[in-house]
Amino acid sequence: MRKSSMGKYSGKYFILVCVLLAVGAFMGGRSFAETGDFLSPISVIAGVDGKELYIAEATANQVAVFDIASSKVAKVIPVGENPVGLDISIDGSKLYVTSAVPAGKVQIIDVREGSVTDSIAVGHTPVAVVESTDGKTLYVCNQFNNNIGVIDLSSKKQVAAIDVVREPVAAALTSDGKILLVVNHLPAGPANADYCASVISVIDTVAKMVIKNIELPNGSTNVRGIIISPDGRNAYVTHVLARYQFPVTYLEKGWINTNAMTIIDVPEQRFVNTVLVDDVDLGAANPYGVSCTADGKNILITHAGSYELSVIDRKGLHSRLLPAGSARKFTSEIHSGGGSKLFEASYSAEDVPNDLTFMAGIRRRLKLDGIGSRGLAVIGTKVYVAEYFTDSIGVVDIDPLAQLAVQSIPLGKTRTATFLRKGEVLFNDASLSYQMWNSCTSCHTGDGRASALNWDLLNDGVANPKNIRSMLLAHKTPPAMITGVRANAEVAVRSGIRYIQFAATSERKAQAIDAYLKSLKPIASPYLVNGKLSKAAENGQKLFSKTGCVVCHSQPLYTNMSKYDIGTSTEQDDNKEFDTPTLIEVWRTAPYLHDGRAVTIKNVLTKFNQDDKHGRTSELTDEEIEELAAFVLSL
Repeated sequence: MRKSSMGKYSGKYFILVCVLLAVGAFMGGRSFAETGDFLSPISVIAGVDGKELYIAEATANQVAVFDIASSKVAKVIPVGENPVGLDISIDGSKLYVTSAVPAGKVQIIDVREGSVTDSIAVGHTPVAVVESTDGKTLYVCNQFNNNIGVIDLSSKKQVAAIDVVREPVAAALTSDGKILLVVNHLPAGPANADYCASVISVIDTVAKMVIKNIELPNGSTNVRGIIISPDGRNAYVTHVLARYQFPVTYLEKGWINTNAMTIIDVPEQRFVNTVLVDDVDLGAANPYGVSCTADGKNILITHAGSYELSVIDRKGLHSRLLPAGSARKFTSEIHSGGGSKLFEASYSAEDVPNDLTFMAGIRRRLKLDGIGSRGLAVIGTKVYVAEYFTDSIGVVDIDPLAQLAVQSIPLGKTRTATFLRKGEVLFNDASLSYQMWNSCTSCHTGDGRASALNWDLLNDGVANPKNIRSMLLAHKTPPAMITGVRANAEVAVRSGIRYIQFAATSERKAQAIDAYLKSLKPIASPYLVNGKLSKAAENGQKLFSKTGCVVCHSQPLYTNMSKYDIGTSTEQDDNKEFDTPTLIEVWRTAPYLHDGRAVTIKNVLTKFNQDDKHGRTSELTDEEIEELAAFVLSL
């Protein structure tokens, strides 16, 4: 048997929990000012006896112990700030909880005593944790260090760090403990390349190194969860599949974002295919948590944007996917009169990621009563879903004959949502979008940040894609958009609803979104040392003034809010001048420049700094370039 970062098998009960991700709005600091009154359940895992659930309540800084028999919270355990990731020990005696903050830690809870016994320092924003099969090691996804921390449980110290591609947010371990599959949340390459997508890193746990990266389809971003099937044959990965290479002309039938699950062959460590979890005229926005039933018959996916649960017939799914080496046809019956396709749009494997009919007949969509569906746990035929915005646990009996199929149980006192909270809900709510294909966070993932892709939004002409910008400080640094085509962020928010989500909304709702975005706070850079500039960054700070960078990127927001021609425009660009972006939290927003051509800040300072239009850097030594980059990345 095997386990994911949030669950395992044990005795009579199978308990398998998807990786509960705190990516984005729930990581590295609070997304809005008023959090104390809300619980914000984000992840859930079942005890090994199947009698209780442990629920990480992110903004309440606690873990709730939920008694399944009585459907009530039995106790709460105070833990560190922003608890997000959960795993339980093999014997069920210990619960591991990550605190997703810059000075990250993993706390160990004695389940019987209901208290924290140990706190282990790890990396920047740990969002998922997995115990090894021998119970001696923990693997931690340190999101903003871009590595997997290896914790020795005997010494209770992080003893190694394994570098991965970009922002690890979920992981699943094979039953023999030798392979760890790691989800990278965002793409890492240039956004103007022909291929731009996240990958799955394959780690050899014995050698403590990445041995392979499995590519997801072009446009894969906002990757959230991963689970390995009970038989160990396949892993299932949830993500958004963006159609970023098309102009944003209309939304109907998934021409902007679709929502997907990728299948991985675990023994062969290879990509099998990607299927869409939408319907032809109804999106299933922002797939998040993923799990399997103990018998392996069903795959379960929560949808954070459309507030529902997908129940997928696993056997039916794989019967439509022929093994490697076949003719790669998905037509199960070839009639003597000639080839007859089984599905509306799929003649071959290459067609499947574009086929909105492929899941017809093998997937059920169950609407949840609560909102903000995140992580999930499965016990028998019942699925328990963390419902972030309603402070509740959703309970879904996936048995088709169940009398009470869906219910939502409050985890505490019902609280009235503040204006900021309503804005955050709207930012994550796909019902604001026509046919529910996407929410604002589909593109501005990570709490209003960016998905690393280019989009042709048509607000400055056609065939000139621009890189997605973070919404952090957008309301304080007008104009908005890379070309400054919107006077301010308020205009940009309303234009986004109208021309990207193809919907209309009330001014009051738009104001709530504004309020939420205005409340976003920068996260401390992982390049800081004990919260301060490194020696190299201190030297770089002096160079920042010497090279003239400070003229355009002036304090306190590190932008003078003006436009300049910095020599990076192309023939397709109607505008030669681009808005000066804030450099605050620039460490998080790669790739850079208006079309995302620069993978690193060093690229910005050297390769793409024609005629020193972007700071006088041509005469700097290699060491000085490193120091200047170190300062910029520390902001």
